[in-house]
Formats: sequence, C-alpha cells, structure tokens
Amino acid sequence: MVRASLMLLKDVGRGFCNSLSQMLVCPLSKKPLRYSEETNSLISDAIGVSFPIKDGIPCLVPMDGKIIEADDMPKTDDAADLSSKNNQ
Repeated sequence: MVRASLMLLKDVGRGFCNSLSQMLVCPLSKKPLRYSEETNSLISDAIGVSFPIKDGIPCLVPMDGKIIEADDMPKTDDAADLSSKNNQ
C-alpha cells in the first residue's frame, strides 16, 4: 500500500493521475478503464460507459456513468474484422 501511495504522490500536480487510472477498473464490468483527456473522464471500452472526473476525483458510481454513442467508441481489431466480413 505504501508503494502505491508513493506512486500516486509522484504524479500530483499533473492533472489526473495516470498511475491511478492503471489501478482502477469499471465498477460494472470489472475491466480496465482508460483515461480520455478530451472529455476528462475514465472510459470503459468493454461496456461503452464514460465516468466523469470532478476536481481530480473519478466518479465511479454506476449512476454517474454515461453511455457512449457508437460513433465515439474506438474500433477494436475484432470489430473491424467483423465489419469487413459483413461487407463482403
């Protein structure tokens, strides 16, 4: 726990702590979250939900999450392969 605290303190002053985002998981899917500087939120690509960050604190309460539109979701290799097979 001490090592994790030291890691977090090292990133203080840089906005949202990237090392913290590596430890957090989606409260719904339990999959890793990725940080989006564009929207200042943590995104669960597994279920397509964005969790806001307010004053540097991630709001991971399921009710605070917003469903991301399909156009905003990054395409994975599996999705690209599936769409190319459907177009043939």
